[in-house]
Amino acid sequence: MIKGFLKLIDVKKTLKLLVIAICAVLLSSCKTQEKILYFQDVQLNKSEPVVGSRDIRLQPKDQISIIVNSKDPQLAALFNLATSSNQVGSAGGGGGSSKISGYTLDDKGEIDFPVLGKIKISGMTKSEVAEHVKTSLMEANLINDPVVTVEFMNLYVTVLGEVGGPGKYMITKDQITLLEALSMAGDLTIYGIRDGIYVIREENGQRITYKTDIRSKNLFASPAYFLKQNDVIYVEPNKTKTKNSRIGSATGIVFSSVNVFFTVFNLVYTIARNSKD
Repeated sequence: MIKGFLKLIDVKKTLKLLVIAICAVLLSSCKTQEKILYFQDVQLNKSEPVVGSRDIRLQPKDQISIIVNSKDPQLAALFNLATSSNQVGSAGGGGGSSKISGYTLDDKGEIDFPVLGKIKISGMTKSEVAEHVKTSLMEANLINDPVVTVEFMNLYVTVLGEVGGPGKYMITKDQITLLEALSMAGDLTIYGIRDGIYVIREENGQRITYKTDIRSKNLFASPAYFLKQNDVIYVEPNKTKTKNSRIGSATGIVFSSVNVFFTVFNLVYTIARNSKD
C-alpha cells in the first residue's frame, strides 16, 4: 500500500511538472508573438486621418524625364530631348532599344529646358513639374495643347539588414512608404527586430536617423513612414542572430586552427620520415 501511495505521489509530481512546462511554453509563445506581430495596437473598423502624406519632391542632382506631346508631333518634338538608340543584333538583323534622355537638376535645382531655358523645379512633385512646364509653354504661346509627362529616373531607396532581399530599389511612384520598401525587399526575416528599424536620411546637408516600430500604429505618424529619395533603411538583427553569428565565427576559427595544425603536423612528419630514409 505504501508503494502504491508513493507511485501516486510520483504521478502527481509528474503531472504538476507537465502543467508547469505547458504554462511556460504558452507564456513564452505569447511573449514571442508580442515581439513579432505587426500593428498590435491598431483598432479595427475605425477610420483615422492619414498624417503626413506627401509625394516625393525633387532635389538637386535628381534626374527626371520630361516628355511633351501634342496633336502636332513635329511641334512637340521641339521641346523633347533626343533619344539615344542602342543597336542590338547582327549586321544582318534588325532590332534595338531607345533610351530616353533625362534632365539632371543642378545645384540650384534648375534644368535647362528646350526653348524655355532655365526653369527651377527643385522642391516640386512630378505633377507640379508637369503643370509648371505645361503652363509655361502655353503662356509663351509656344504650344496650345501640350500634354506633359514626368517620370523619375534615378531615385532609389536602399534596404539593408534582416530582410529577405537587401538591396537598392527604384522609386517609380509619386510616393513610397516604409512598408512598401520593406515589402519590395522581401519583408523582415524572423531574426529582424520589429522595433529596431532605422531610416537614415540626408537632405540639405544634414543627416538624421529615425527609429521606427512596425508593431505599433505610431509608425504611421513617424516622419520616416513616407520615404524620400536616397533614404537608407536598416533592420537590426535580434540577439539570436548575433549570437549565432558569433558562434559561427568562433567555430570557423576553431576548424581553421585545427586544419592548420594537421597540415603543419603532416609536413613535419613527412620531413622526419624522409630524413630517416
